Amino acid sequence: MERRVLIHAPVPADAEALARVTRGLGLNAVACASMAGLMTHLQEGAAAALLTGPSLALLPDASLDAWLSTQPAWSDFPFVVLMSQQGHTPEAMARLRELGNVVVVDHPACDETLARAVHAAVRQRHRQYTMRQQIDQLEAARAEVQRLNAGLETRIAERTRELAGANDRLTAEIGERERAQAALLHAQKMEAVGRLTGGIAHDFNNLLHVVQMNLDLLGRLSKEAKVQEISGRARGAVAKGARLTGQLLSFSRKQSLLPRLSDVNALVEGMRELIAVSVGSGVRVELALDPSPCWAVLDASQLEMALINLAVNAREAMAAGGVLTVRTEHVEREAAGGLPAGDFVAVRVQDTGTGIPAGVLGQVFDPFFTTKPLGSGSGLGLSQVYGFARQSGGEATIDSEEGHGTRVNLLFPAVAAPAADAAPPPPEAEVQALASGRSVLVVEDDAEVRRVIADSLALLGCRVTQAEDGRQGLEVLGAQPRPDLMVVDYAMPGMTGAEFIVHARNRVGAVPVVLATGYADMAQVGRVLGTQSILIKPFEISALAACVVQALAPTAGPRPGTLH
Repeated sequence: MERRVLIHAPVPADAEALARVTRGLGLNAVACASMAGLMTHLQEGAAAALLTGPSLALLPDASLDAWLSTQPAWSDFPFVVLMSQQGHTPEAMARLRELGNVVVVDHPACDETLARAVHAAVRQRHRQYTMRQQIDQLEAARAEVQRLNAGLETRIAERTRELAGANDRLTAEIGERERAQAALLHAQKMEAVGRLTGGIAHDFNNLLHVVQMNLDLLGRLSKEAKVQEISGRARGAVAKGARLTGQLLSFSRKQSLLPRLSDVNALVEGMRELIAVSVGSGVRVELALDPSPCWAVLDASQLEMALINLAVNAREAMAAGGVLTVRTEHVEREAAGGLPAGDFVAVRVQDTGTGIPAGVLGQVFDPFFTTKPLGSGSGLGLSQVYGFARQSGGEATIDSEEGHGTRVNLLFPAVAAPAADAAPPPPEAEVQALASGRSVLVVEDDAEVRRVIADSLALLGCRVTQAEDGRQGLEVLGAQPRPDLMVVDYAMPGMTGAEFIVHARNRVGAVPVVLATGYADMAQVGRVLGTQSILIKPFEISALAACVVQALAPTAGPRPGTLH
């Protein structure tokens, strides 16, 4: 029901055109011979409705208006209307306003214009279905809280009647209930905002990726100094946008981190000068590193960004100067807070500043929470640190007392030191030698992203075939010879990149894969790809070339500890 599109057009040619475009998008086109049939199908459920100008005059006023007015809060049903210029009468425009969520396409229209309008309407409806699911989940959680509250209050009443003198136990249970409610509300808030920021960051990442790779193509095609200078400035702006989306995705716990076996002591020592510059000359920086090796699997760049964020916050808390101490140590702890028992590497950042008031201490990891004046901060710094630590399998906590400084604690699961150094990256000469003449299948739902990746691969000498989603990719695999390599997006409608890879390998065998993504469930990706190449959007042509070399190398050896 949720993938079908209803069509009503008195003119048979219009009805056939709308049905052809709808089926071309992989949707179920349902032609309605009458308005009564249209209303029946609307009440059953659909993704969108396609109408023509003559259809507007046939719409039933009472039944349609009643259906529109009784839509649930999450629903704003989309209509796509194919209308000629002569059809824009006052009566027709009034009817369009009554429909509400309407996209008007000039008639006659080309198939591509119709397809874009239909695709946009269906995607909008699918977002509404996602919102419906989230509302249902929130309602279920609220009902569960009410049930737990009712049960807790019943137990309290029973024990009060039985043990009138047990005031201490009653107080303890009431406090536990309040903590459980606060934790649940906090988790719901973090999850809701995380979904929102993750979705926005995913779409923005695709836009940045198109800009990034087109700038890279421009720089490779034109060697003029002025062009190189302009494209370089633009690439710098893209890099800033990529860092912002990285912050959003890290908070939403959807960031595609690149965890590697890292020497935490070496990372912190390497940050000494940068931290000193960040806090200024009025603050003395002290490093207290554990004498034993501190190895953890984490994204080194994200840890560096977290330390800079914490250093900048400490500087603002020590306006008159002070001491910033960064300490590393091994911590043995029992299972608690969702973390298993074991050995952890702790990174503690402590200042001698003004401290944090007790009233706001519980909010510092919330997204967009800041005590700075309007326009002086985004409130994403500490929430990014929190998201990075949790996504790396650890946790972030904060200890502070007003007037006595603040300490932020980052915990990461400790691992054994590596047996040998990682292998060096491949030489540049391998790119043309391995890529030239190779056949590559690109599976990506965003047309602009797909086009720029295909152009970049063609520049490397590859023969490129494109598919707009997993279903079309499988059709291409069934109709053409097996490709030498597949470049696959992760987040696609209908079938994720990981699911497509599984189906493709079942059909044509173990084809090398490069996964290009900005928003992925890395656990699922790891189960499918193992240690194969992963490209994080936005990326440059050089990064794509390196991954192509890695995937196509005859030795078939992804280098230990490296992901692109």
